[in-house]
Amino acid sequence: MSFFAVMGFGLIATVLLIVVRKERPELAVLLSLAASVLILGGLLKNVSQILTVFETLASKAQINSGYLKMVVKIVGLAYLAGFGAQICKDAGEHSIATKIELAGKIFILSLGLPIMLGLLEMIIRNL
Repeated sequence: MSFFAVMGFGLIATVLLIVVRKERPELAVLLSLAASVLILGGLLKNVSQILTVFETLASKAQINSGYLKMVVKIVGLAYLAGFGAQICKDAGEHSIATKIELAGKIFILSLGLPIMLGLLEMIIRNL
């Protein structure tokens, strides 16, 4: 999906949301969620291309593929946590959004521990 298709779809969805929110606010949240999922689904091809480039670069640089997979998971988790939090904010649930953001940060830290330990081990070996 091209950027202009995403932008056009997003603008159309926004106009629809403004109209729906006035009449049926409970449906506006569902429409927002559906539009967001459709946009994300359209971006999967682009994400796949990015992952392929990262895998190629990692193999050329002889980087442990486990570290690359972990970094990709961390980045994906950061995006998903932000996405979930934004949906909650759109629905007026700022408290839940904050908790999702906090959970995302904690999971990111826990996923990053093996990478940090690997870096520390490498630094210690080279001292």
